[in-house]
Amino acid sequence: MSTPTTLVALLHGPDQPGIVAKTAGWIFARQGNILHADQHRDMEGGEFFQRIEWVSAGGDTLVEIQEFHAFAASLGMKARVARSSHRAKGAIFVSKADHCFHDLLLRCQAGEFAGDFTCVISNHADLEVAAQHYGLVFHHVPVTAQTKAHAEARQLELLRSSGVEFVVLARYMQVLSEDFLTKYGQPVINIHHSFLPAFAGGRPYHQAHERGVKLIGATAHYATAVLDDGPIIQQDVARVTHRHSVDDLVRKGRDLEKSVLAQAVRWHLDNRILVYGNKTVVFD
Repeated sequence: MSTPTTLVALLHGPDQPGIVAKTAGWIFARQGNILHADQHRDMEGGEFFQRIEWVSAGGDTLVEIQEFHAFAASLGMKARVARSSHRAKGAIFVSKADHCFHDLLLRCQAGEFAGDFTCVISNHADLEVAAQHYGLVFHHVPVTAQTKAHAEARQLELLRSSGVEFVVLARYMQVLSEDFLTKYGQPVINIHHSFLPAFAGGRPYHQAHERGVKLIGATAHYATAVLDDGPIIQQDVARVTHRHSVDDLVRKGRDLEKSVLAQAVRWHLDNRILVYGNKTVVFD
């Protein structure tokens, strides 16, 4: 039995009585069938968040999406609506570390993501053969302090020409500039190998070892102009002791990085994340 194409709406705005009822009523009036609905209220900010998924009664879903945007605006809500049949195109940025790179692509081949990777962009050539093994185009774009602006212009050109709708930084050891993020204007998901906000920046496992922490972590977040400070999507931790070396922390951390990044990508492609301010609401 084939899975029907559904519409998924994410909306948020100032809380008010009757939003849930009005949203359900709008869908019911168009003979839609709600499959999932979840909502959250930020008690401190008075902000309402909802994710609702429904099967359309048929007809032109693009028109229905436009009409829902107008409906949400009438409630003072911002909305984003996606069709479940749409498979977003993504690009992987990577340097030399390959654990997140392989994990993402193996999961993609196994059908775990509601999207597809179309290309790999790297500042090193080490993973070119591996990318080709997965059937992906590999672009080697070297980056130095002197060539950074030119390199980012080339990266933007590659993303636009491939129609890439999101980027995953799979341990890409370069900082994307504010200019790049602004011009690209699409989501960029980063994995940082610490439990942010602790140990931002470089060599976090070394920092953690020097500090003698008892937990290490990994954090997937949307990249912003401020290093390792974007809205957090997913985090996880592992317990460590004084007996663990830096190499032990790196080994344990790699497992965290893979699972945390994969979950963040999955939630993003399933349209489960609402960003507001520097925070996220994740409808799991």
